Amino acid sequence: MTAPDWIAVDWGTSNLRIWAMRADDTVLERRKSDHGMGRLREDQFEESFLSLVEDLLPDRPTPVLVCGMAGARGGWREAGYVSVPAASQNGTVSRVITHDSRIDVRILPGLSQTNPPDVMRGEETQIAGVLARNPEFDGVICLPGTHTKWVRVAGGAVLEFRTFMTGELFAILTQHSILRQSLDDDWDDVAFADAAAQGLAAPADTSAALFGLRAQNLLATPNQGETRARLSGLLIGLELAGARSFWEQNPVILVGEKRTRELYASLDRLAPEVRHAETEDMTLVGLVAARSALKGEDV
Repeated sequence: MTAPDWIAVDWGTSNLRIWAMRADDTVLERRKSDHGMGRLREDQFEESFLSLVEDLLPDRPTPVLVCGMAGARGGWREAGYVSVPAASQNGTVSRVITHDSRIDVRILPGLSQTNPPDVMRGEETQIAGVLARNPEFDGVICLPGTHTKWVRVAGGAVLEFRTFMTGELFAILTQHSILRQSLDDDWDDVAFADAAAQGLAAPADTSAALFGLRAQNLLATPNQGETRARLSGLLIGLELAGARSFWEQNPVILVGEKRTRELYASLDRLAPEVRHAETEDMTLVGLVAARSALKGEDV
C-alpha cells in the first residue's frame, strides 16, 4: 500500500474521519470510526488515532492536520479560537506533542465572537471548503446540525455568526420530555411542512404549540409520524424566524447531509438564492485549503 504524504482528520464529538492524502491533495483512502471526542479521555486520543491509521504510516514522520473537537477543552490539545471578523483559514495551528514519532500533529483553531457571545469548532473548516469552492461568494452559509450555525461571509472572511441549538432541543424533547410518550418512529412530510410554517410565522407561540402536541395525542389520534414531524417542524420554524436577518435578503449555501438539508427545504422559497453542499466534501476541501495556508509549516 502507498504511504500517505499527509493525513487529513475531522474529529467530531461522535465520530472520527480520516483521509490518507497524496502530496497533490488527492485521496488515497478514507476511514471512519466511532471514537469521537465525547468517548475519549485526553490521554486516549493518540491511541485511538493510531488504531485507525497505524498500517498506513511509513517510518518517517507523517504530517497530520486535524479539525473539530480534538481541539476543544478536554480534547487532544486545546487549540483556542480566532475572533471574527477573520478568514476561515488564517494559518494558525496548535502543535501536539505525541509519543509516536511517526505522526506530526497540528490542530486548527475554532472561531469566536464576543457580541453576541458565540463559538464554533469544526464548522470553520467546512466554511473554508465552501469559500475555496466559491471564492467570490458573499452571503450566508447555513450548517444545520446539533448546533446549527448561520454564518455571514464576505471577501473570503467570516463576519459574524449565530448558533441555534435546534438539533439538541429536538433530542432533549424527544428523549427526556413529556412529549416522548406521544412519539412513534414514523414521519409525516405534510405535518412537518405545516409546523415549520407555523413556527416561522408565530415563533412566540412555539412553547404553547409544543404542549399542544401532547394535548392532541390525549384528545385525538394523530396520523403515524405526525407528532414527531410537527415537533421537528416547529423547532426549525423557530430557528428560521430567529435567523431571518441572515437569509431574508442574502444568498444562502446550505451545507449538510442530504436528509438534513431536506429539513430546510422551505429556504428555497424564502431566500433569494439557495445552493447545496455536502458536509464531508466541504470538510475535506477545507482541510486541503488549511494545509495550503500553512505552507512552510511542513503540513
